[in-house]
Amino acid sequence: MTVLPADGFSLAAEFPAPAHEQWQHLVEGVLRKSGKEAAGPAAEEALSTTVEDGLITRPLYTSRDSAPDAGHPGFAPFTRGSKAEGNAAGGWDVRQRHTLPDPARLNEALLADLENGVTSLWLTVGGAAGVPVSALAGALDGVYLDLAPVVLDAGDETDAAARELLRICAERGIDLGSVRGNLGADPFGQAARSGAEPDPSEAVHWAQRCAREFPGLRALTVDALPYHEAGGSAAEELGASLATGVALLRALTDAGLSVEDACGQLEFRYAATADQFLTIAKLRAARRLWSRVAEVCGAAGAGAQRQHAVTSSVMMTRRDPWVNMLRTTLACLGAGVGGADSVTVLPFDHALGLPDAFARRIARNTSTILLEESHLARVIDPAGGSWYVERLTAELADAAWSFFQEIERSGGQAAALRSGMIGERLAATWAARSKDLARRKEPITGVSEFPQLTERPVEREPSPAGPAAPGGLPRVRRDEAFEALRARSDAHLAATGQRPKVFLAALGPAAAHTARASFAANLFQAGGIEPVHDPVSVDATTAADAFRAGGATVACLCSSDALYAEQAEAVAGALRSAGAERVFLAGRPGEYAGVDEYVFAGSDVVAVLSSLLDRMDVA
Repeated sequence: MTVLPADGFSLAAEFPAPAHEQWQHLVEGVLRKSGKEAAGPAAEEALSTTVEDGLITRPLYTSRDSAPDAGHPGFAPFTRGSKAEGNAAGGWDVRQRHTLPDPARLNEALLADLENGVTSLWLTVGGAAGVPVSALAGALDGVYLDLAPVVLDAGDETDAAARELLRICAERGIDLGSVRGNLGADPFGQAARSGAEPDPSEAVHWAQRCAREFPGLRALTVDALPYHEAGGSAAEELGASLATGVALLRALTDAGLSVEDACGQLEFRYAATADQFLTIAKLRAARRLWSRVAEVCGAAGAGAQRQHAVTSSVMMTRRDPWVNMLRTTLACLGAGVGGADSVTVLPFDHALGLPDAFARRIARNTSTILLEESHLARVIDPAGGSWYVERLTAELADAAWSFFQEIERSGGQAAALRSGMIGERLAATWAARSKDLARRKEPITGVSEFPQLTERPVEREPSPAGPAAPGGLPRVRRDEAFEALRARSDAHLAATGQRPKVFLAALGPAAAHTARASFAANLFQAGGIEPVHDPVSVDATTAADAFRAGGATVACLCSSDALYAEQAEAVAGALRSAGAERVFLAGRPGEYAGVDEYVFAGSDVVAVLSSLLDRMDVA
């Protein structure tokens, strides 16, 4: 029996320290088995992935992957957090968003949220989607405004909404010096959404008042969501927010505020996505970048950026919306680990209309689970020290700073919006990403992967919010191309009583055809085309009868390359003789008589399905 020393032991004591080159040598062997030849660093590069902004994610990170010193939490450059205690002193502020125009229903929702874990309120006021300014008092009935911070989103009615909120507080005898929250003045975000010229004068007025009279209130929001929701990358979102923050700093200091007071009036709003590591790195990079701006302005100590993270609306799907709960959980985790001060989890049915009480409950409980049961906020900057996260933070910050400099060279944020420079850049990024979505290189669970044609649709009351302004930045969704295909299929089902169908002609035993039959079934269902796989297997003598019985007009061969060589042409001929208007083959393009088109991993699924629906007269 081995007796361990009392002072402990090292698990690695008897193992030699591995060298990076040894790992690369092992990778060479794995690549060789898959038919690829690469040696040394090239072997490692073969496993690397290029992501947005040209950043490269490598398979292995070590101490050799240097990054700038992240400092300490609460101190410049604030990469590790704006506060010395991080989120460890109670966690992040759980901020729920509300867009109900009816004051009575809004009041009911606000009270329910506050009674069940929400710690601040984000209210849309005015316009088609918000509660009227005149009804704000009724909507806030029963809300303790000295305890629950309120964040306004009032657009053109910001001045009236701010005055009404302060009037309500004064009427209730609340010390205005103790009122917390944000008045939500956002001239550049409004300009990005509407295409109008940004006018910061009103925002400057409220910043001066808040700095002088209401120390608990911030006046301004630097909202980066318009750039994310227009299809921008993480670096573009950061760069645009940085340019907006600098433009507001100039306006505020020109009006007489000190840099310290001006920085204290700003809250930055960012999108949190299901890519948890990118979200973590984005929030850390944002703090580092803003710290640099404050340092250059001569107020390094004022560079502690206040952050509000909102789960991305771009990633939310209309089909299989239940999966959105998982997406928002990952996004919330990334926001919390990344050090966001406030986090808003959008309800899973956000893309379908006005959320119901159940969806709001799940949204607020997402933060509660992560805070109270997962204890996510008990550690300051839990991702800090990870070679991957530190390197990703640094590379993302560099890319964002580069875009910020482009905006500054073009004349600043207002000029870049006016000239269309920002819009064109975001459109190009979205076009490139759309190609990846169409090829399913970026899969969407429940939409482009594993769709459920028989799912019962989730119906919600339509949101009163109108479409994006014609002159402003668009709002995109990852699922939009596939949603258009599914909508065509739904209309066809409503008109004819059945969905368009494709017959899966599986060749040989299950072991030979299952993988490609499953691949084909998923692919066609992503476009709302119902796969018919009955019988399980066919050959040249049975394919014609099976096709006629299936009620489809097109067919797809599914099997191994070996069986394709033996049977594909004969079975394709039999299917054509039975009336198949088009014959597909699941696999890489080859030379098979009778086969019209090939579907394979990496093919443009949206183009294939759209063309097929056209041929099937599915309008």
